[in-house]
Amino acid sequence: MKEYKIIKKGFWKKDADLEEIINQHARTGWEIASAIGDTNGSFTKVILERDKNR
Repeated sequence: MKEYKIIKKGFWKKDADLEEIINQHARTGWEIASAIGDTNGSFTKVILERDKNR
């Protein structure tokens, strides 16, 4: 079974902040399943997944 987490980045956050958040989650087993953003980069959603029964 899988579990999912959504990370949101608004226009007020830096790309480096989002990268650090993704790296922190990767260290605990999360992988990117999907990423969605607008054309000017002001809003992004990243969907993470991992096995629930790790």
